[in-house]
Formats: sequence, C-alpha cells, structure tokens
Amino acid sequence: MKRFWLVLLSLGLVMAFSVSAFAVDVKVSGEYYAAGLYLNKTNVNDTYYNFTPTAKGSKTVDVYPNVSTAFFYQRLRVGTDFIVSPGLKLVTRFDAMERIWGGTRNTEAEPPTAAIDSAGSRSENENIAVDWAYINYVSPIGTFDVGYMNYGATGTIFGNSSYPAGRIKYNYAKDAFTIGVDYSKIADNSYSNTNSSAYWTDGDKDVYGIEGTYKWKDGKAGMKINYYRYADKRPDPSGPSNSKSYNYNKTYFLFTPYATAKIGPVALQAEFNWATGNSKTYDDYVNHVTNPDVKLDQMSGWIDATATFAPVYVGATIAYVSGDDPGTLDREEGGTLTGGNDWNPCLIMFNTYDVGNWVGNVYGYGSATSGSKVTGPMANAWFGQGRIGIKPNAQLDAMLSVSHAFADKKPTGYANAAYGTEVDLTGTYKITNNLSYMLGVGYLFTGDYFKAQDAAGTKINDDFIIVNKLTLSF
Repeated sequence: MKRFWLVLLSLGLVMAFSVSAFAVDVKVSGEYYAAGLYLNKTNVNDTYYNFTPTAKGSKTVDVYPNVSTAFFYQRLRVGTDFIVSPGLKLVTRFDAMERIWGGTRNTEAEPPTAAIDSAGSRSENENIAVDWAYINYVSPIGTFDVGYMNYGATGTIFGNSSYPAGRIKYNYAKDAFTIGVDYSKIADNSYSNTNSSAYWTDGDKDVYGIEGTYKWKDGKAGMKINYYRYADKRPDPSGPSNSKSYNYNKTYFLFTPYATAKIGPVALQAEFNWATGNSKTYDDYVNHVTNPDVKLDQMSGWIDATATFAPVYVGATIAYVSGDDPGTLDREEGGTLTGGNDWNPCLIMFNTYDVGNWVGNVYGYGSATSGSKVTGPMANAWFGQGRIGIKPNAQLDAMLSVSHAFADKKPTGYANAAYGTEVDLTGTYKITNNLSYMLGVGYLFTGDYFKAQDAAGTKINDDFIIVNKLTLSF
C-alpha cells in the first residue's frame, strides 16, 4: 500500500513539475476608461409631455424639460486568447465594472434585457459579463470560428452596431481575395428550460451571410450579402391572436458594397446599404384586409474623406439613411437601417455610446406614441460634417467639427425637417503609449424638427456637453 501511495505521489510531482507541457500560451489585451460627463439638457423640449409607445406592454415615457446631469462612469474590457497550438485558440472577452460611480445600480425584471454591446444584461455588466467565447481554427482549407463572437460589423464603421452573438463563420483567403460565409443566431425563442411558456415552434431570429473582399496595398473593397429571417413576431406572448403587432415574419436581403483607399494624402471610405424584402408577411389565418403585408425597401450610405497635410488635416462626411414615407402604408422605407451604434459622428447628435448609453434618450417633442430623439444611431436623415484638426506632435490631436442634419421624411404632422447644427471641439493627449486623456466640448443648435407639430408657443432648447475620458490600453 505504501508503495502504491509512493508511486501515486511521484506521478503527482512529475505532473506538477511538467505543467508547461500541458499549458497553453495566453495572450491578454484590454482597455479601461474612466470618464466624466456634463449634459446641460437631458431633453430639448421646454415643457413636460409624455407618450406611450404602441408596442404591447409599453410603459408611458415621461419627457421632463430643463434637467441637467453630470456624473463619472467607467468600464473595464479584457480579451484573453488561449493559444492551444499553432492555428488553434480559444478567444474570450469580458466587460466588468461598467457603471456610474456611486450611481443607482440597475435592477430589472426577468428576463433581463441585453446591454447594447454585450451578451450580458446591464446589471451583469455592472459586475462582470462574458461576451465572447469561441474557437478560432486556422486549417489548411480555411479559417473556422464557432461560438459567441462579434456580430454587426461589416465594411466601414458606418452602419455598424457591434454586439456578441452565437455564430459559425468560415473564411478562405487566396492571395488578395477572401471569401467567407457565416450563420448568426440573433435570438432563440424555442421551448426550453428557460422559456417554458413558449407554445410555438418557430420564433427565432437568424441571419445568413456571404462576403467577398479584395485587398491591395492602400485599400480594400468588398461586398457583403445578408439574408435576415426574423420570426420573433410570429408568436404573440399573450396567446394566439389576430393582432397586427404579431403573427408575421420579417424576411429581407441586405446588400453592402464598401471600399476604403488611400490616394496620396487623402484617406477615403465609402459604403452603401440596400435592404429589400418583406417587413411584415402575416400568417394565413390573419385577416389580410385588416392587416396587409408590408414590403421593405430601404437605403443608407456614406462617403468620408480625410486629407492630411502634416501637422494639419481636414475632412468631410456626407451620410444618408432613408426615412419612412408616412403616405405609403404598404411599404417601409425607413426604420430598419441606421447609421449604427458604433458610428458616433458628434458628441450629442446621433451619439450612442457616451450619451445614449449613459444618459439615455434625449428627446424633443413628439406624438402620443413616440418622441423625437436627438441621440442614438442616425435614422431618417441627411447628414453633413466638415472638420479640421492639428497634430503638432505625436502626443496631441485637436479637432474642430461642424455638423448639420435634417430629416429625409417628416413624420405625419411634423412641421419642420431640420435636426440642427452641432459644433464640437475635441482634444486627445497621449500621456504614454498606453495612456491617453480626451476632452471634448459640444454645442447643439437644436433644429425645429424637435418641435414636432410646432403648435403655437412651442419652444425648444439648445444643448451643450462637456466630456472627458482617461483611457488605458494594454
């Protein structure tokens, strides 16, 4: 017996001192930021009003005027690659301590709502939420990715709304050409242990994609085609009904050609998006006279150019997202495509991550069922921006931008189209190679679009913001 334990102990010691033979290489990278924000008006309306969205179960939204806000906030994001062998690794990423300093902790009823850029809920991100966990395998016949990974980013930053999703991807590269196919599970509403009230068999959201790219020394061009099959509105959570808010599929194609190039001192990027298909195809048992099918036909795109004449650079952007024509009830020309959460061209207007995510929606006046939003991804708009910046040395980058936007289509009853004009001044200083400090000031000359129906005596307020951010990358 003693001999047995001696052999067992010896084997244990051998294994302990041979850990390196079983271990994997680990590569860690990440980012931490701490920021402070002051917003002069949390809404631009001058008097109180409220609205109740038409979606079933929606709560009334109170839109309070003349309220300012100021707070500090932070986020830690860490990515870890476990390299098992050459060509094979496990890729992970988590966010932690994403919260307002001393702020009210988020509480939410089950099921929790996912954060805008996370696989976890807002509550989980205030503690820790794992967003990515997937296998990356570079094989002789191509690269495979399987698991939870980034979704929603194609081509240029315009139109991108990145967040984690369960996916299967395959890419094959040959010289300058790459072709890839992918499948993404955006939502699964099947009967399961965590969804035992489901009485339906088909209520998922799936996306199928194919993409081809060509790279050269100073540029890249590509085309992505996605097919969306969204069946999450087929089942009515309250039971079978003929409600026009449910009992339908949404199926459409999205064609996205894009290109980036550098020609001399000028860096160019452009992207076009065309979505075509069916926004609502009702099930057979629904009265199609009362609830006719709705086609989907939407477009968006942008052209962006920056010319560098060191130490000065100048740039311009033109962007467009089609709006829904209130006169065509059988066709949806807006509402699906946006400028994306990732593209934040201003400090206030069309800003998602610093204002929309941390302050919340900044509203103007609206209707009984909706409010007009200053923040969030660009929608139903023409947008133009001019900018000039200077980099006097490797550490400092200062930029002044002037932006103007107006609605593509005015909603029913709205009197004006102008969203407004915003002037932003930002500066970023690299303290070290891994530590930088950013300070930004923005002023929005609020447009009359946010007066909605523009009844007699309606007033709106201009808005301004101060934001500063300390960022550590590693």
